Amino acid sequence: MKNNAIKTAKKLGLVAVAMFGFGYLMVPIYDVLCDITGFTGKTGQISQSQAKTADIDLNRLVTVQFDTNVNPALPWKFKAAKFKQTVRPGEIAEAIFTVENTSNKPVIGQAIPSVAPEQASLFFNKTECFCFINQVLAPGEKKEMVVRFVVDSDLPDDISTMTLSYTFFKALSDDVVRSAIHTVTIEENG
Repeated sequence: MKNNAIKTAKKLGLVAVAMFGFGYLMVPIYDVLCDITGFTGKTGQISQSQAKTADIDLNRLVTVQFDTNVNPALPWKFKAAKFKQTVRPGEIAEAIFTVENTSNKPVIGQAIPSVAPEQASLFFNKTECFCFINQVLAPGEKKEMVVRFVVDSDLPDDISTMTLSYTFFKALSDDVVRSAIHTVTIEENG
């Protein structure tokens, strides 16, 4: 009976390790699949100057909804300041998000964006986004993050609402985070 319990515990341990590994690899797997298929759901990236030269459609409004998610392996809270906002195609808009590390350890997170419906992702461009780089949060740290975006004025007329969704994943091990924070602290203090 004791042998069966030990075997079961080992199997469950292996399953847990495999699930954690799979969750950790989801970000690079997602990127590879998107590159292979061409169906990204990812948004474009443009510069501020490119955005300023865009034509603003003064006769049209588009609703952008914000969806925030956190992978269970990441001890963070993440939310948008507003659930949705209305923008004019071609104008630069801004949305604010709040993220908080609820653990007692520094953690690095990576946000993966997507836009729905998929066709709308071709007309959604970010000029600035917290998703462009990994975010490092100290224990208990809370901060605001900004995304600046433009809904292209060529957005098809049948799309009046789109959803910008972010999912935060744990990016690196805690040892790497501690080393990075220690290095930054040394550089700041000279």
